[in-house]
Amino acid sequence: MKKMLMALSLSGALLGGTAVWAEEAVTTPTSEVAAASTSPATATTAEAPVAETPAAPAPTPTLDTGDTSWILVSTALVLLMTIPGLALFYGGMVRKKNVLSTMMFSLSAAILVSLLWVIAGYSIAFSGTGAFFGDLSKAMLNGVAFDALSGTIPESLFVIFQMTFAIITVAILSGSIADRMKYSAFMVFIAVWVLVVYAPITHWVWAADGWLFKAGALDFAGGTVVHINSGVAGLVAAYMLGKRIGLGRESMAPHNLTLTVVGASLLWVGWFGFNGGSALGAGARASMAILVTQVAAAAAAFSWLVVERMIRGKASVLGGASGAVAGLVVITPAAGFVGVGGALVMGLIGGVVCFWGITALKRLLKADDALDAFGLHAVGGIVGAILTGVFYSDEIIKAANVALAPTFAGQLWVQIEGVLATMVYSGIATFVILKVIDLVIGIRVNADDERMGLDLSQHGERIE
Repeated sequence: MKKMLMALSLSGALLGGTAVWAEEAVTTPTSEVAAASTSPATATTAEAPVAETPAAPAPTPTLDTGDTSWILVSTALVLLMTIPGLALFYGGMVRKKNVLSTMMFSLSAAILVSLLWVIAGYSIAFSGTGAFFGDLSKAMLNGVAFDALSGTIPESLFVIFQMTFAIITVAILSGSIADRMKYSAFMVFIAVWVLVVYAPITHWVWAADGWLFKAGALDFAGGTVVHINSGVAGLVAAYMLGKRIGLGRESMAPHNLTLTVVGASLLWVGWFGFNGGSALGAGARASMAILVTQVAAAAAAFSWLVVERMIRGKASVLGGASGAVAGLVVITPAAGFVGVGGALVMGLIGGVVCFWGITALKRLLKADDALDAFGLHAVGGIVGAILTGVFYSDEIIKAANVALAPTFAGQLWVQIEGVLATMVYSGIATFVILKVIDLVIGIRVNADDERMGLDLSQHGERIE
Protein backbone atom coordinates (compact mmCIF):
# COMPACT_ATOMS: atom_id res chain seq x y z
CA MET A 1 0.00 0.00 0.00
CA LYS A 2 2.86 2.31 0.91
CA LYS A 3 4.54 1.69 -2.47
CA MET A 4 1.30 2.35 -4.35
CA LEU A 5 0.76 5.66 -2.51
CA MET A 6 4.31 6.69 -3.38
CA ALA A 7 3.72 5.72 -6.99
CA LEU A 8 0.51 7.74 -7.27
CA SER A 9 2.21 10.70 -5.61
CA LEU A 10 5.07 10.57 -8.13
CA SER A 11 2.59 10.22 -10.98
CA GLY A 12 0.74 13.33 -9.87
CA ALA A 13 3.97 15.28 -9.77
CA LEU A 14 4.98 14.20 -13.26
CA LEU A 15 1.61 15.14 -14.68
CA GLY A 16 1.82 18.61 -13.24
CA GLY A 17 -0.70 18.03 -10.48
CA THR A 18 -3.27 16.20 -12.54
CA ALA A 19 -4.69 13.33 -10.53
CA VAL A 20 -4.45 9.94 -12.21
CA TRP A 21 -6.27 7.04 -10.66
CA ALA A 22 -5.50 3.42 -11.43
CA GLU A 23 -6.33 0.21 -9.66
CA GLU A 24 -3.72 -2.53 -9.51
CA ALA A 25 -3.73 -5.64 -7.44
CA VAL A 26 -0.48 -5.61 -5.50
CA THR A 27 0.55 -8.36 -3.16
CA THR A 28 3.03 -7.12 -0.58
CA PRO A 29 5.56 -9.80 0.26
CA THR A 30 5.55 -10.75 3.92
CA SER A 31 8.29 -12.49 5.82
CA GLU A 32 7.40 -15.95 6.96
CA VAL A 33 8.68 -17.24 10.29
CA ALA A 34 9.43 -20.93 10.38
CA ALA A 35 8.09 -22.57 13.52
CA ALA A 36 9.71 -25.68 14.99
CA SER A 37 7.46 -28.69 14.80
CA THR A 38 6.90 -30.84 17.87
CA SER A 39 5.16 -33.72 16.15
CA PRO A 40 6.75 -37.15 16.58
CA ALA A 41 7.03 -37.53 12.85
CA THR A 42 9.38 -34.54 12.47
CA ALA A 43 11.13 -34.37 15.84
CA THR A 44 14.87 -35.12 15.86
CA THR A 45 16.88 -36.28 18.87
CA ALA A 46 20.41 -37.37 19.53
CA GLU A 47 19.19 -40.95 20.00
CA ALA A 48 17.26 -41.02 16.73
CA PRO A 49 19.22 -39.12 14.06
CA VAL A 50 17.54 -38.50 10.75
CA ALA A 51 19.52 -39.00 7.57
CA GLU A 52 19.81 -35.93 5.35
CA THR A 53 17.72 -36.06 2.20
CA PRO A 54 19.96 -35.63 -0.86
CA ALA A 55 19.22 -32.56 -2.96
CA ALA A 56 17.17 -33.25 -6.05
CA PRO A 57 19.19 -32.93 -9.25
CA ALA A 58 18.47 -29.87 -11.39
CA PRO A 59 15.92 -30.66 -14.09
CA THR A 60 17.39 -31.25 -17.52
CA PRO A 61 16.33 -28.48 -19.96
CA THR A 62 13.89 -29.78 -22.54
CA LEU A 63 12.50 -28.26 -25.71
CA ASP A 64 9.00 -26.84 -25.37
CA THR A 65 7.26 -26.68 -28.75
CA GLY A 66 4.71 -24.15 -27.53
CA ASP A 67 7.40 -21.74 -26.31
CA THR A 68 9.37 -22.31 -29.50
CA SER A 69 6.37 -21.58 -31.70
CA TRP A 70 5.66 -18.33 -29.90
CA ILE A 71 9.25 -17.07 -30.15
CA LEU A 72 9.34 -18.01 -33.84
CA VAL A 73 6.31 -15.77 -34.37
CA SER A 74 7.74 -13.05 -32.12
CA THR A 75 10.98 -12.99 -34.09
CA ALA A 76 9.07 -12.35 -37.30
CA LEU A 77 7.03 -9.62 -35.58
CA VAL A 78 10.13 -7.80 -34.32
CA LEU A 79 11.74 -7.86 -37.76
CA LEU A 80 8.44 -6.53 -39.13
CA MET A 81 8.90 -3.54 -36.83
CA THR A 82 12.01 -2.48 -38.76
CA ILE A 83 11.20 -3.59 -42.29
CA PRO A 84 8.70 -2.35 -43.23
CA GLY A 85 7.40 -0.73 -40.00
CA LEU A 86 10.06 1.79 -39.02
CA ALA A 87 11.11 2.27 -42.65
CA LEU A 88 7.59 3.50 -43.47
CA PHE A 89 7.20 5.46 -40.23
CA TYR A 90 10.39 7.42 -40.87
CA GLY A 91 10.04 7.46 -44.66
CA GLY A 92 6.74 9.29 -44.52
CA MET A 93 8.12 12.05 -42.29
CA VAL A 94 10.98 13.27 -44.49
CA ARG A 95 10.87 15.33 -47.67
CA LYS A 96 10.23 13.51 -50.92
CA LYS A 97 13.83 13.81 -52.09
CA ASN A 98 15.06 11.80 -49.07
CA VAL A 99 12.45 9.04 -48.76
CA LEU A 100 14.51 6.25 -50.33
CA SER A 101 17.62 7.23 -48.38
CA THR A 102 15.74 7.19 -45.09
CA MET A 103 14.17 3.81 -45.80
CA MET A 104 17.56 2.50 -46.95
CA PHE A 105 18.96 3.16 -43.46
CA SER A 106 16.43 0.70 -41.99
CA LEU A 107 17.00 -1.83 -44.75
CA SER A 108 20.77 -1.55 -44.31
CA ALA A 109 20.43 -2.11 -40.58
CA ALA A 110 18.72 -5.42 -41.29
CA ILE A 111 21.45 -6.37 -43.77
CA LEU A 112 24.64 -5.40 -41.95
CA VAL A 113 23.61 -6.00 -38.33
CA SER A 114 22.52 -9.55 -39.17
CA LEU A 115 26.04 -10.35 -40.34
CA LEU A 116 27.75 -8.56 -37.44
CA TRP A 117 25.56 -10.35 -34.91
CA VAL A 118 26.60 -13.75 -36.21
CA ILE A 119 30.28 -12.83 -36.55
CA ALA A 120 30.78 -11.38 -33.06
CA GLY A 121 27.81 -9.45 -31.69
CA TYR A 122 25.97 -12.38 -30.12
CA SER A 123 29.14 -13.67 -28.52
CA ILE A 124 30.05 -10.28 -27.01
CA ALA A 125 26.51 -9.90 -25.66
CA PHE A 126 25.79 -13.36 -24.29
CA SER A 127 28.99 -15.33 -23.69
CA GLY A 128 31.78 -15.09 -21.13
CA THR A 129 31.69 -14.24 -17.44
CA GLY A 130 32.76 -10.60 -17.50
CA ALA A 131 30.63 -7.97 -15.81
CA PHE A 132 30.98 -5.44 -18.64
CA PHE A 133 31.93 -7.32 -21.78
CA GLY A 134 31.43 -10.83 -23.13
CA ASP A 135 34.13 -12.78 -24.91
CA LEU A 136 34.49 -14.24 -28.40
CA SER A 137 33.94 -17.88 -27.45
CA LYS A 138 30.77 -17.95 -29.57
CA ALA A 139 32.10 -15.91 -32.50
CA MET A 140 30.61 -17.17 -35.76
CA LEU A 141 28.17 -18.98 -33.44
CA ASN A 142 30.86 -21.44 -32.48
CA GLY A 143 29.34 -23.89 -29.99
CA VAL A 144 25.75 -23.07 -30.89
CA ALA A 145 24.91 -26.64 -31.83
CA PHE A 146 21.92 -27.63 -33.92
CA ASP A 147 20.11 -29.05 -30.89
CA ALA A 148 21.49 -26.66 -28.24
CA LEU A 149 18.86 -25.09 -25.98
CA SER A 150 18.48 -21.71 -24.35
CA GLY A 151 15.91 -22.41 -21.67
CA THR A 152 13.05 -24.18 -23.41
CA ILE A 153 13.77 -22.90 -26.93
CA PRO A 154 16.60 -23.66 -29.39
CA GLU A 155 19.61 -21.43 -28.87
CA SER A 156 19.61 -20.72 -32.60
CA LEU A 157 16.15 -19.17 -32.16
CA PHE A 158 17.38 -17.08 -29.23
CA VAL A 159 20.23 -15.87 -31.45
CA ILE A 160 17.95 -14.55 -34.18
CA PHE A 161 15.37 -13.19 -31.75
CA GLN A 162 18.08 -11.06 -30.14
CA MET A 163 19.42 -10.19 -33.58
CA THR A 164 16.15 -8.44 -34.45
CA PHE A 165 16.54 -6.25 -31.35
CA ALA A 166 20.00 -5.15 -32.48
CA ILE A 167 18.61 -4.40 -35.94
CA ILE A 168 15.81 -2.14 -34.76
CA THR A 169 18.10 -0.28 -32.34
CA VAL A 170 20.31 0.82 -35.23
CA ALA A 171 17.27 1.69 -37.35
CA ILE A 172 15.82 3.86 -34.57
CA LEU A 173 18.95 5.99 -34.19
CA SER A 174 19.00 6.61 -37.96
CA GLY A 175 16.00 8.90 -37.49
CA SER A 176 18.20 11.54 -35.90
CA ILE A 177 20.57 11.74 -38.87
CA ALA A 178 18.04 11.80 -41.71
CA ASP A 179 18.63 14.07 -44.72
CA ARG A 180 22.36 14.69 -44.27
CA MET A 181 24.60 11.71 -43.40
CA LYS A 182 26.75 9.94 -45.98
CA TYR A 183 25.57 6.42 -46.64
CA SER A 184 29.14 5.10 -46.57
CA ALA A 185 29.78 6.77 -43.21
CA PHE A 186 26.54 5.33 -41.83
CA MET A 187 27.57 1.81 -42.78
CA VAL A 188 31.01 2.15 -41.20
CA PHE A 189 29.47 3.71 -38.10
CA ILE A 190 26.96 0.94 -37.45
CA ALA A 191 29.58 -1.74 -38.12
CA VAL A 192 31.60 -0.41 -35.20
CA TRP A 193 28.71 0.79 -33.02
CA VAL A 194 26.91 -2.55 -32.82
CA LEU A 195 30.04 -4.31 -31.53
CA VAL A 196 31.42 -1.55 -29.32
CA VAL A 197 28.22 -0.03 -27.90
CA TYR A 198 25.13 -2.16 -28.43
CA ALA A 199 26.54 -5.61 -27.63
CA PRO A 200 28.31 -4.57 -24.39
CA ILE A 201 25.25 -2.76 -23.02
CA THR A 202 23.19 -5.84 -23.87
CA HIS A 203 25.68 -7.87 -21.83
CA TRP A 204 25.34 -5.50 -18.86
CA VAL A 205 21.57 -5.80 -18.75
CA TRP A 206 20.63 -9.27 -20.01
CA ALA A 207 23.63 -11.58 -19.59
CA ALA A 208 23.66 -13.59 -16.36
CA ASP A 209 27.06 -12.09 -15.40
CA GLY A 210 26.27 -8.53 -16.50
CA TRP A 211 26.73 -5.98 -13.74
CA LEU A 212 23.29 -4.39 -14.12
CA PHE A 213 21.64 -7.80 -14.29
CA LYS A 214 23.36 -8.80 -11.05
CA ALA A 215 22.38 -5.50 -9.45
CA GLY A 216 18.73 -6.33 -10.10
CA ALA A 217 17.98 -3.76 -12.81
CA LEU A 218 14.56 -4.37 -14.36
CA ASP A 219 14.56 -4.06 -18.14
CA PHE A 220 12.18 -6.58 -19.63
CA ALA A 221 12.49 -5.82 -23.34
CA GLY A 222 14.98 -3.02 -23.87
CA GLY A 223 14.23 0.34 -22.26
CA THR A 224 17.95 0.87 -21.71
CA VAL A 225 19.43 -1.55 -24.25
CA VAL A 226 17.32 -0.42 -27.21
CA HIS A 227 15.56 2.88 -26.61
CA ILE A 228 17.82 4.98 -24.37
CA ASN A 229 20.86 3.61 -26.17
CA SER A 230 19.60 4.46 -29.66
CA GLY A 231 18.10 7.81 -28.66
CA VAL A 232 21.26 9.08 -26.98
CA ALA A 233 23.45 7.86 -29.86
CA GLY A 234 21.10 9.59 -32.30
CA LEU A 235 21.29 12.86 -30.36
CA VAL A 236 25.09 12.79 -30.32
CA ALA A 237 25.13 12.07 -34.06
CA ALA A 238 22.72 14.96 -34.69
CA TYR A 239 25.02 17.36 -32.84
CA MET A 240 28.08 16.16 -34.75
CA LEU A 241 26.39 16.34 -38.15
CA GLY A 242 24.94 19.79 -37.55
CA LYS A 243 21.57 21.12 -38.64
CA ARG A 244 19.99 20.51 -42.02
CA ILE A 245 20.40 23.26 -44.61
CA GLY A 246 17.38 25.54 -44.49
CA LEU A 247 16.06 24.33 -41.12
CA GLY A 248 13.74 27.00 -39.78
CA ARG A 249 13.63 28.82 -43.13
CA GLU A 250 12.34 26.18 -45.52
CA SER A 251 9.38 23.84 -45.18
CA MET A 252 10.42 20.41 -43.97
CA ALA A 253 6.94 19.06 -43.46
CA PRO A 254 6.36 15.30 -43.85
CA HIS A 255 5.78 14.42 -47.48
CA ASN A 256 3.34 11.53 -46.87
CA LEU A 257 1.72 10.95 -43.49
CA THR A 258 -0.16 7.97 -44.90
CA LEU A 259 3.12 6.06 -44.93
CA THR A 260 3.85 7.21 -41.38
CA VAL A 261 0.49 5.97 -40.05
CA VAL A 262 0.92 2.62 -41.80
CA GLY A 263 4.42 2.36 -40.34
CA ALA A 264 3.21 3.25 -36.83
CA SER A 265 0.48 0.62 -37.12
CA LEU A 266 3.02 -2.04 -38.08
CA LEU A 267 5.19 -0.98 -35.16
CA TRP A 268 2.24 -1.30 -32.80
CA VAL A 269 1.43 -4.82 -33.98
CA GLY A 270 5.07 -5.88 -34.06
CA TRP A 271 5.56 -4.64 -30.51
CA PHE A 272 3.52 -7.58 -29.26
CA GLY A 273 6.40 -9.79 -30.39
CA PHE A 274 8.94 -7.31 -29.01
CA ASN A 275 7.46 -7.29 -25.49
CA GLY A 276 5.48 -10.52 -25.42
CA GLY A 277 8.34 -12.48 -26.95
CA SER A 278 10.73 -11.23 -24.27
CA ALA A 279 9.04 -13.63 -21.85
CA LEU A 280 10.86 -16.29 -23.92
CA GLY A 281 7.87 -18.56 -23.53
CA ALA A 282 4.16 -18.89 -24.20
CA GLY A 283 2.45 -18.37 -20.87
CA ALA A 284 0.86 -15.97 -18.42
CA ARG A 285 3.78 -13.56 -18.41
CA ALA A 286 3.79 -13.21 -22.20
CA SER A 287 0.02 -12.69 -22.16
CA MET A 288 0.24 -9.98 -19.51
CA ALA A 289 3.11 -8.31 -21.37
CA ILE A 290 0.95 -8.05 -24.50
CA LEU A 291 -2.04 -6.74 -22.54
CA VAL A 292 -0.07 -3.99 -20.77
CA THR A 293 1.61 -3.08 -24.06
CA GLN A 294 -1.78 -2.41 -25.64
CA VAL A 295 -3.02 -0.44 -22.63
CA ALA A 296 0.09 1.75 -22.40
CA ALA A 297 0.11 2.52 -26.14
CA ALA A 298 -3.53 3.56 -26.09
CA ALA A 299 -3.12 5.62 -22.90
CA ALA A 300 -0.09 7.49 -24.23
CA ALA A 301 -1.74 8.24 -27.56
CA PHE A 302 -4.78 9.55 -25.68
CA SER A 303 -2.80 11.81 -23.32
CA TRP A 304 -0.63 13.07 -26.19
CA LEU A 305 -3.70 14.04 -28.24
CA VAL A 306 -5.32 15.76 -25.26
CA VAL A 307 -2.21 17.85 -24.55
CA GLU A 308 -1.73 18.62 -28.24
CA ARG A 309 -5.33 19.79 -28.52
CA MET A 310 -4.92 22.00 -25.45
CA ILE A 311 -1.66 23.57 -26.68
CA ARG A 312 -2.06 23.66 -30.45
CA GLY A 313 -5.81 23.66 -30.84
CA LYS A 314 -5.95 20.45 -32.88
CA ALA A 315 -5.24 16.76 -32.36
CA SER A 316 -3.05 15.72 -35.29
CA VAL A 317 -2.68 12.40 -37.08
CA LEU A 318 1.09 12.55 -36.60
CA GLY A 319 0.48 13.24 -32.92
CA GLY A 320 -1.69 10.16 -32.56
CA ALA A 321 0.92 7.96 -34.23
CA SER A 322 3.77 9.48 -32.22
CA GLY A 323 1.83 9.17 -28.97
CA ALA A 324 1.21 5.48 -29.56
CA VAL A 325 4.92 4.90 -30.21
CA ALA A 326 5.74 6.85 -27.04
CA GLY A 327 3.52 4.54 -25.01
CA LEU A 328 5.08 1.47 -26.59
CA VAL A 329 8.54 2.74 -25.69
CA VAL A 330 7.60 3.61 -22.10
CA ILE A 331 6.11 0.19 -21.35
CA THR A 332 8.97 -1.77 -22.93
CA PRO A 333 11.21 -2.07 -19.83
CA ALA A 334 8.20 -2.76 -17.61
CA ALA A 335 6.06 -5.10 -19.72
CA GLY A 336 6.96 -8.27 -17.81
CA PHE A 337 6.84 -6.64 -14.38
CA VAL A 338 3.73 -4.43 -14.13
CA GLY A 339 0.00 -4.97 -14.05
CA VAL A 340 -2.70 -3.18 -16.01
CA GLY A 341 -3.08 -0.31 -13.53
CA GLY A 342 0.63 0.48 -13.64
CA ALA A 343 0.66 0.30 -17.44
CA LEU A 344 -2.25 2.73 -17.67
CA VAL A 345 -0.54 5.32 -15.48
CA MET A 346 2.80 4.84 -17.22
CA GLY A 347 1.18 5.34 -20.61
CA LEU A 348 -0.61 8.52 -19.55
CA ILE A 349 2.62 9.95 -18.14
CA GLY A 350 4.65 8.82 -21.14
CA GLY A 351 2.41 10.54 -23.67
CA VAL A 352 2.70 13.88 -21.88
CA VAL A 353 6.44 13.67 -21.19
CA CYS A 354 7.34 12.56 -24.74
CA PHE A 355 5.23 15.40 -26.19
CA TRP A 356 7.33 17.72 -24.05
CA GLY A 357 10.44 15.87 -25.27
CA ILE A 358 9.84 16.63 -28.97
CA THR A 359 8.71 20.22 -28.37
CA ALA A 360 10.14 22.13 -25.40
CA LEU A 361 13.12 19.86 -24.67
CA LYS A 362 14.07 19.72 -28.35
CA ARG A 363 14.20 23.52 -28.47
CA LEU A 364 16.33 23.62 -25.31
CA LEU A 365 18.82 21.09 -26.66
CA LYS A 366 19.10 22.93 -30.00
CA ALA A 367 19.93 19.74 -31.86
CA ASP A 368 18.45 18.82 -35.23
CA ASP A 369 17.08 15.45 -34.16
CA ALA A 370 15.30 15.17 -37.49
CA LEU A 371 12.74 12.46 -36.71
CA ASP A 372 12.75 12.72 -32.91
CA ALA A 373 14.63 9.56 -32.05
CA PHE A 374 15.80 11.19 -28.82
CA GLY A 375 12.50 12.85 -27.93
CA LEU A 376 10.49 9.64 -28.38
CA HIS A 377 12.89 6.82 -27.65
CA ALA A 378 15.45 8.16 -25.18
CA VAL A 379 12.96 10.27 -23.24
CA GLY A 380 10.35 7.50 -23.32
CA GLY A 381 12.96 4.93 -22.35
CA ILE A 382 14.14 7.02 -19.40
CA VAL A 383 10.59 7.53 -18.15
CA GLY A 384 9.77 3.85 -18.61
CA ALA A 385 12.95 2.55 -16.95
CA ILE A 386 12.50 4.72 -13.87
CA LEU A 387 8.76 4.12 -13.53
CA THR A 388 9.35 0.37 -13.80
CA GLY A 389 10.97 0.71 -10.37
CA VAL A 390 7.83 2.45 -9.12
CA PHE A 391 4.98 0.44 -10.60
CA TYR A 392 6.31 -3.13 -10.63
CA SER A 393 3.80 -5.62 -9.31
CA ASP A 394 4.97 -7.69 -6.35
CA GLU A 395 2.68 -10.48 -7.46
CA ILE A 396 4.20 -10.68 -10.94
CA ILE A 397 7.75 -10.29 -9.62
CA LYS A 398 7.20 -13.15 -7.18
CA ALA A 399 5.61 -15.40 -9.79
CA ALA A 400 8.51 -14.75 -12.20
CA ASN A 401 11.09 -15.35 -9.44
CA VAL A 402 12.81 -12.04 -10.19
CA ALA A 403 15.42 -10.75 -7.72
CA LEU A 404 15.00 -7.16 -6.57
CA ALA A 405 17.05 -4.75 -4.49
CA PRO A 406 16.36 -5.11 -0.74
CA THR A 407 14.29 -1.91 -0.55
CA PHE A 408 11.93 0.06 -2.76
CA ALA A 409 14.30 3.05 -2.71
CA GLY A 410 17.18 0.74 -3.55
CA GLN A 411 15.34 -0.64 -6.56
CA LEU A 412 14.54 2.84 -7.77
CA TRP A 413 18.22 3.76 -7.52
CA VAL A 414 19.24 0.65 -9.49
CA GLN A 415 16.87 1.73 -12.26
CA ILE A 416 18.32 5.24 -12.31
CA GLU A 417 21.85 3.80 -12.26
CA GLY A 418 21.06 1.74 -15.37
CA VAL A 419 19.69 4.80 -17.14
CA LEU A 420 22.72 6.96 -16.32
CA ALA A 421 25.27 4.27 -17.22
CA THR A 422 23.63 3.66 -20.59
CA MET A 423 23.44 7.37 -21.39
CA VAL A 424 27.06 8.06 -20.46
CA TYR A 425 28.61 5.06 -22.20
CA SER A 426 26.47 5.32 -25.34
CA GLY A 427 27.04 9.06 -25.62
CA ILE A 428 30.81 9.00 -25.17
CA ALA A 429 31.42 5.91 -27.32
CA THR A 430 29.21 7.24 -30.12
CA PHE A 431 31.07 10.55 -30.12
CA VAL A 432 34.47 8.82 -30.36
CA ILE A 433 33.37 6.49 -33.17
CA LEU A 434 31.86 9.29 -35.24
CA LYS A 435 34.82 11.59 -34.63
CA VAL A 436 37.25 9.02 -36.01
CA ILE A 437 35.04 8.31 -39.03
CA ASP A 438 34.68 12.04 -39.70
CA LEU A 439 38.45 12.48 -39.68
CA VAL A 440 38.94 9.58 -42.07
CA ILE A 441 36.10 9.80 -44.63
CA GLY A 442 33.75 12.53 -43.39
CA ILE A 443 30.24 11.92 -42.07
CA ARG A 444 28.14 14.58 -43.80
CA VAL A 445 27.31 14.98 -47.47
CA ASN A 446 28.36 18.23 -49.12
CA ALA A 447 25.92 21.10 -49.51
CA ASP A 448 25.14 20.42 -53.19
CA ASP A 449 24.36 16.77 -52.52
CA GLU A 450 22.14 17.70 -49.58
CA ARG A 451 20.15 20.19 -51.65
CA MET A 452 19.82 17.63 -54.45
CA GLY A 453 18.53 15.08 -51.97
CA LEU A 454 20.16 11.92 -50.67
CA ASP A 455 18.04 9.64 -52.84
CA LEU A 456 19.80 10.89 -55.95
CA SER A 457 23.19 11.89 -54.53
CA GLN A 458 23.76 8.74 -52.47
CA HIS A 459 21.81 6.06 -54.34
CA GLY A 460 21.27 7.39 -57.86
CA GLU A 461 17.50 6.93 -57.58
CA ARG A 462 14.49 9.07 -56.91
CA ILE A 463 10.73 8.94 -56.60
CA GLU A 464 9.03 10.45 -59.64
